[in-house]
Amino acid sequence: MNDERPLVSVVIPTKNSAATIETCLKSIKEQTYPDIEVVVVDKFSTDETAEVAKDLGSMVIKSGVMRSKARNIGVEKARGELAFFVDSDMELTPRVVEKCVEKILNEKADAVIVPELSVGEGFWAGCMSLDKLMCIGDSLIEAARFLNRKAFEAVGGYDEELVAGEDWDLQTRIEKAGYKILRVNPVILHHVGDLSLKDILMKKTQYGKTIMTYVKKHPQKARKQLMVLRASYVRRWRVLMRNPLHALGLFVMRLIEYGVAGIGILSGESNACGRA
Repeated sequence: MNDERPLVSVVIPTKNSAATIETCLKSIKEQTYPDIEVVVVDKFSTDETAEVAKDLGSMVIKSGVMRSKARNIGVEKARGELAFFVDSDMELTPRVVEKCVEKILNEKADAVIVPELSVGEGFWAGCMSLDKLMCIGDSLIEAARFLNRKAFEAVGGYDEELVAGEDWDLQTRIEKAGYKILRVNPVILHHVGDLSLKDILMKKTQYGKTIMTYVKKHPQKARKQLMVLRASYVRRWRVLMRNPLHALGLFVMRLIEYGVAGIGILSGESNACGRA
């Protein structure tokens, strides 16, 4: 790595994240790369999220905005040349930031994809874990979280109109602008807890209500991204065969997600028509 060490600003949007934010922030403190600041943009949490974040040295900004705008606000308030967008239920393995900075400095990357693994308890968390594993290296599904600030600002940051698909949208605009995107090997652990099928259905219903904004913006790419049978499943079929029970659960989960998201899409369109 070069002698110059740019400041990395980790931006974390939160809302009632006290159960997970401590693990997230401690994993940032344990990074092998030393020059990091943390900006937490909190949506008026009613638990101890803000207090925990402040106690662990984070800058906390109170704002009642959705996730995309919260991330943009975080960058506006940050001092770093590099921005890293992390969710409050994520845990960074120790060398993530170091390796991302190396890609920026030594290989002239403008954005870096960090692979994610899902961890949790119970059968459905295992199915989601398998899904995340299958998507590692899938250019349609993964999106850059670590960016040179200049590139991020040049493409306009996150689209604040998007509630779902905002990561995919930013990735698409970065690609179209011709910026160099690389990837690292160290992973992010995404903690999903004791996940139930009901939790998945509720989340995907809400997702379906908002994803149409993204679909209308990127119709061709969205059709491929939202397919039940992803191309990565076919390419990595041996991984599925080694996990037959969770593979079966994964396909059941995907089918149900697809149907529930479709209902959500129709519901969202219906509500939009009603407001017109």
